Parts: sequence; structure tokens; C-alpha cells
Amino acid sequence: MIKPLNGRAVIQVEEAKEQTVSGIVLPSAAKEKQQVGVVKAIAENTEDFTSQLKEGDRVLFEKYAGSTFELDGEEFLIISESDIIAIVD
Repeated sequence: MIKPLNGRAVIQVEEAKEQTVSGIVLPSAAKEKQQVGVVKAIAENTEDFTSQLKEGDRVLFEKYAGSTFELDGEEFLIISESDIIAIVD
């Protein structure tokens, strides 16, 4: 796994839904980028920064935040914790 630095977190973004609530099937081009994911790794706490996250938290983040990367065939997002809006229960 990857270890983020300087107040960043690694997020596994949830898959986009295949259909709307009313049952309309969406083509892949119409799907919006998901803004919800699961925290897979967080940076270590330092004197200047203490994380509010823990691995396994489900979070909501800013729409265009972070950088995507692929590791072992899975896509992840590395994002600054300041771009995370909320922890979702």
C-alpha cells in the first residue's frame, strides 16, 4: 500500500451508480464523478498536524480535489485532508 505524507489521505472512491433512483440506466459518459469514498491510509500525525480520520472512515470530499492513481489494478485518490468535507456514517 501507499503511505501518504503531509496531511494527506488515500481514498478508494466508491463506484458510480448504474441507474437513477427512478430506474433510468445511465451510460458511462453520463455518470458524475463520485465524491464519496473509503479512507485506506492517512499521513502520520506531526507536531503541526493531527488527523481527524482513521482507516475505514467513509468520507465526502470536494468534487475536483486530489490526484488519482492506480495501484494493483485498483484506482485511488490521494487528497489533502483539508479537501475532505465530512465523515459519513
